[in-house]
Amino acid sequence: MAEQCSSLFAGGTMTHGRMLSVLARMPKEPVKAFAEKLLNQHADINVLKNRTGLVMLPMRDTVKSTDFHLGEVLVAEAHIQNDQGLQGYGMVIGRDLEQAMAMAVIDLSFAAQNAVEEISNFVVEGEKNISKMDEDVLRHVEATRVQMETF
Repeated sequence: MAEQCSSLFAGGTMTHGRMLSVLARMPKEPVKAFAEKLLNQHADINVLKNRTGLVMLPMRDTVKSTDFHLGEVLVAEAHIQNDQGLQGYGMVIGRDLEQAMAMAVIDLSFAAQNAVEEISNFVVEGEKNISKMDEDVLRHVEATRVQMETF
């Protein structure tokens, strides 16, 4: 799939990786429900991978500007393919294989050009909700900040 998915994504700035990142951060219930609607558009789907495992969590040391691995994270991964050879992929933190599979179905539908506008709208709306949740968390963190005097 081309790195640039569609001009429908935020004026053409939504990349395939960004779409997958948004889907991975969205709450699982809406992702599963949306994938269920898209599933009927595919005749046969072959499951290439459907597993849990550990992956290294990369972090960046902001002082030295170097990357390091913080530790391992449990993930669920799904990789599927349709009868035309198009593939879909999903990976989420945790062990919810259904959520990873739902993400892969959405990715496969987009690759097959099925319901592109619906998928685009779903992902853009999800990104807005994630941004709002992030802002709320930052507000709560800021409210607990303590000003310390230094000597």
